[in-house]
Amino acid sequence: MKTFMLSGLVIAGLACSAQADGDPEEGKKVFKKCAACHAIEEGKNKVGPSMFGVWERPAGAVEGFKYSQPMAEAGYTWDEEHLAGFLAAPKKYLPGTKMTFPGVKKEEQLADLLAYLKTLQ
Repeated sequence: MKTFMLSGLVIAGLACSAQADGDPEEGKKVFKKCAACHAIEEGKNKVGPSMFGVWERPAGAVEGFKYSQPMAEAGYTWDEEHLAGFLAAPKKYLPGTKMTFPGVKKEEQLADLLAYLKTLQ
């Protein structure tokens, strides 16, 4: 598992450098890919948990949502590093996750999405 986590951290490191340039309005457009499974309203879960307040929330912590065991036991908080790594390659960053989305491959789109997620408070 450490090999996967390290590769996720490398991905996160690349994405983090671009995050300062992320555009929340463009990120809102990128989020349309996520909206089929994730709501932005507080307390509204879909196939995936609500993204409201995701920034600085412990992983696997949305009440009423049934997480995979790896997510429930992740032990980290959703910050720039972890969100970037997970959203770039979910199954590599957290093997065993239920999230089927393959990841945001373009660094600029990932930076924009991170900037948007940060506004959902």
